[in-house]
Amino acid sequence: MAMLLDAGALIAYERGAPVMRALLARAHDDETPVKTTSGVVAQVWREGARQARLAVLLRGVAELPLDPDASRRIGVLLGVCGLADVVDASLVDIARSGDEILTSDTDDLVMLARAARKELVITPVST
Repeated sequence: MAMLLDAGALIAYERGAPVMRALLARAHDDETPVKTTSGVVAQVWREGARQARLAVLLRGVAELPLDPDASRRIGVLLGVCGLADVVDASLVDIARSGDEILTSDTDDLVMLARAARKELVITPVST
């Protein structure tokens, strides 16, 4: 099982949300891998010098790139759902059944997970 972070989760962590610290501490204690995609990072990264907390977090997060095969899978998934958010779909694409996605956008991620036929834990976080 892995924990995946969407943009809302990264923003919540950057803002010091206690729930994010607790969830990440649990992942650390359980030795659960924490992952995200380059698209997610691009959504939140603005000025590294002012995002020290986020920069430190990202050192311990596996950041997966989008490759040509993933891009095509993501496009098909979005077409099935009638959605357009490549970044949300990229998280579902890298997820495996049983993984947990921390998100501020539960509705779209639930829809994407169903369309991908993946049993994911979708955990809401507040930004």
